[in-house]
Amino acid sequence: MKLIKVAFLLVILGFQSCQKDKQIENTNENLVEESVDSSENEEFEMYEMSEMAALMEQMYVDNQRLKDRIINGDTVGKFPQHFVKIHKAVMTDEHDKDAFFDEQAQKFIQAQEMIYKDPKNVKEHFNKGVDACIQCHQVKCSGPIPRIKKLYIK
Repeated sequence: MKLIKVAFLLVILGFQSCQKDKQIENTNENLVEESVDSSENEEFEMYEMSEMAALMEQMYVDNQRLKDRIINGDTVGKFPQHFVKIHKAVMTDEHDKDAFFDEQAQKFIQAQEMIYKDPKNVKEHFNKGVDACIQCHQVKCSGPIPRIKKLYIK
């Protein structure tokens, strides 16, 4: 008699665990269906850099390499002509291109040119170029300032 009760109890527990597994399975299927449905409704948009953002990224890389050459006592080479595109490159927000930006861009270009014209004071001119970047970014777009500060030659 005890054996029949134990067997009956095991059968009931087995059915209950199957029911819980089915509930979990159904819940997981619903979650997957919901995530697929929501992703079908949302269109993925790839971020595209503006001309100015891409130019500034390139200028950062160029200045990082220049900094390394200055620290190592290597020759600085020639002024990168693509830097002057700063005056014409299309910005993310065209409203940011104003008299203040133009003035700061000119200061940046002048400081950069002095690096190549006056190699005796290369460190000073390089840091003035970094200063020009920071002064503009303090007003226009402060996000890259911590990264730009890493360019300073101490």
